[in-house]
Amino acid sequence: MSSPLRSLPDRGPGQVGRDRLELLEALISGPSFDPLFRGDVLNMPADHETYGWGCAVPECLRTRNSSDDFCHTHQREWNDHLARDPQGATRTGFLAVAAPLEPKEGYEPELCAVCPDRPVHIRSRRICMMHYRQWDNYARRAGASADFSYWLRDQVPYPHGYGLCRAATCERLADTPLRLCAQHRERYIAADRPGRVTLPRLWERHYERTGEAVPVSTEDPSAFEAWCAKQQPVYQLGQINLLGMRPLAKAELQWGLEAHTRDGSRTLWTIADLRMLTNECREYDVDSLAGLDLDRRRMRPRQIAREILSRLRPLYYTKEDSREAGFIETEHFGRRLPGTDTCFDLSTVPQHWLRGVLWDHIARLLQSVDCPRSRGPLDSARRALSELGAFLEADTPGGGHDPKLLTGRHAEDFAADQRHRAAGGLPSLVLRRTDGSPGTVTTASARTTFSYVRKLLYELLETGQAEVLGLDRAFITVLPRGGRAQGRKRRPFDDRLARALADDGNLSRFAANWDPNDRGLRDAWEALVYTGRRCSEVLELRFNCISYLNGIPMLWHDQTKVGNLDAAIRIPEYLFNRLDNRRKTTLQRFERRQGRMPTALEQEQLALFPTHVKNPQETEAISHGFFSSSFREWVATFDLGRGVPHQARHTLATKLLRAGASLTHIKKYLGQVSEHMAEHYVDIAGSELDDLLPRVWVGGPGSANPGEPLFDTATNPLSRETALAMAVDVGRRCTPTLGGLCTAQVVVDGGKCPRNLDCDSCDKLVMTGADLLYWRRKREQWYSIAERAPDDATADYLHKVFEPTARAIEGLEKALAGLDLLDQALALDLRRPQDYFSHMWNTGFPVEELADPDDYDDQEDEVA
Repeated sequence: MSSPLRSLPDRGPGQVGRDRLELLEALISGPSFDPLFRGDVLNMPADHETYGWGCAVPECLRTRNSSDDFCHTHQREWNDHLARDPQGATRTGFLAVAAPLEPKEGYEPELCAVCPDRPVHIRSRRICMMHYRQWDNYARRAGASADFSYWLRDQVPYPHGYGLCRAATCERLADTPLRLCAQHRERYIAADRPGRVTLPRLWERHYERTGEAVPVSTEDPSAFEAWCAKQQPVYQLGQINLLGMRPLAKAELQWGLEAHTRDGSRTLWTIADLRMLTNECREYDVDSLAGLDLDRRRMRPRQIAREILSRLRPLYYTKEDSREAGFIETEHFGRRLPGTDTCFDLSTVPQHWLRGVLWDHIARLLQSVDCPRSRGPLDSARRALSELGAFLEADTPGGGHDPKLLTGRHAEDFAADQRHRAAGGLPSLVLRRTDGSPGTVTTASARTTFSYVRKLLYELLETGQAEVLGLDRAFITVLPRGGRAQGRKRRPFDDRLARALADDGNLSRFAANWDPNDRGLRDAWEALVYTGRRCSEVLELRFNCISYLNGIPMLWHDQTKVGNLDAAIRIPEYLFNRLDNRRKTTLQRFERRQGRMPTALEQEQLALFPTHVKNPQETEAISHGFFSSSFREWVATFDLGRGVPHQARHTLATKLLRAGASLTHIKKYLGQVSEHMAEHYVDIAGSELDDLLPRVWVGGPGSANPGEPLFDTATNPLSRETALAMAVDVGRRCTPTLGGLCTAQVVVDGGKCPRNLDCDSCDKLVMTGADLLYWRRKREQWYSIAERAPDDATADYLHKVFEPTARAIEGLEKALAGLDLLDQALALDLRRPQDYFSHMWNTGFPVEELADPDDYDDQEDEVA
């Protein structure tokens, strides 16, 4: 698209139209503008890259269907060709045997072979109406001996033609003294002859043959002229007729057609759709495309008009203009957010000053190097200020349009109103669903509203704009904080649902019932299960995503969320073969659409799972929404609860952890930003680490070999099952104590410690991974005492006394590092006061029993 240009000063609606017309005429007349789109009648080549209309069969002169490359007849033949050989049929083979066809209608009229200024009446004979009637009479008299070539040699031309058709949008020659072309003459008769224009009886015999002018009588010339002025052009192959359109609307369409060829849009604009758009512009006599009722017009012309106006908006409006008009144009900032129009409407905020606050905030986001990747933050900010603006409009003096009248009480009332709506599930003041019904305020939406309202208004305080507007500081400071969202983590798949999702029969039904176009939904799902990738990472796979590396099957993909592009992971041979078969299907689809195999460069751009919507080059992948909705419908048939594709990632991460993988391995394999994200996925922050770290045991300072692991993690990985088995043994063999676990049986049975709690030198003490921070702090304390010793001899003695403890700490750190748990042990202090009393609470009286001693016997029986 051309760079945004500053529009001329606004001096009224008429002046605005002239300014825009002059701007577009200057662009259309420029040297970079394609001359094909200049003029009143645009004739598109049959093989045009963007607006091609010809059938793909060579030399076939018929127009293709709207969504296919063949005309109606050849499309039917192509479907039959595919049905006869679904696997081996190729487009190249079909094109070799398909016969070209002549057009049935819409062809460009030719001149009579005898008369130089009259159109042909019969295409096969190439003669005008008068000569055809003469030939018809001759053929009836001569019968079977009639020779057209012999007859044609003796014909002489008529002295003059009838000129151009009188219809305002037609450039064809008239074929009768009515001065209408054949198609408009038929329309005139079908319209019951407005104005009653008639010709004399037997005018051909009495006037044409004698060379006299044919008299034409008209009862109401004005009615006939009005009918001619309103006529739409006749159908002609590859032609877009702009005659009769207002100058600005015509210039907008010309500029939009040319811009559409340069912006890489996937939207298909057919000649038929463009004709309907031009017809509507003439029918409603609009000055600009913006004058069409885009909500009520036909779908395709409406979409084309919207796209053209969207491209024109940066030309028609400057940044300052858009701020005043109540919208923000992302193209002004060089941004185009995925999945959204470049125009972001802000008119739902009724107050001009508050709308300016929102515009300034979004402008700062678009100018920032940390510009959002999606429209989510923009939508949240707009909804928050729209909710505030709607409340102020209804319940404050002057509708909130004067910020000087707002006080802290109004902000309190707004917060109370939002909380009340969220608590009762009441409708929003501004939010509307797609069907037009009011949206509901929830706790989450109210939290978002509070956060963004407070954030945007505090920006006024920081920039000093609050004082300029006269907005009371209390109105801003009273606004509540939204708080942190309490998001719920995804669970791994339930075992029953996981088995159903992996069943081969269910997978076959998924492909048959939800993937009729064979776009690879089953293959994508199996790739998710085997690799644990994010859904978008699998759906966006390219054709060359698999390869063998040193004999190992690898999957190459982009982890765009973490900025890790072209990452490779090892995959099973089964998945490699499935994806390889999918590549063959993709190649076959490309050949059947293009009639050739893709080049090496084109293969790099091909999507492994291409969509069948607006995707002529097979480069666009199926959408996340299509895959997710199909997956949810499939899961619903099992009647085993709900499930989403992302749960496959959680399931794989959990299974990796239970198989003995460390957090470092899980983080690297799943492509996580940090271990914290890995902990979030595998749900170990409060359970897995609590279970694993206390099971890493080494001998204490008083043991024969301080720091020696009591469980060989080098040859026997500490799996989840092993840790649980050890946990059962803990209750029988040891009890928590300061700095570790006590294995003295007398203490475990509840007796008094024979060493008087001297754990540091006791050989019955076992240090665990959960105690690492305790012993590190103890080491720092001991070293600090030694450094303050009065002499070197005392310091050496203290170091010698602490040496067994230091060996034990080093052994514990080495054992944790071997399991990749050292960082987690240093980050989490798992020793809680309750741990020291857990043995007592397990062997003594539970609190519930103390509260109701009468039920103790029954509860004891239940426990037993």
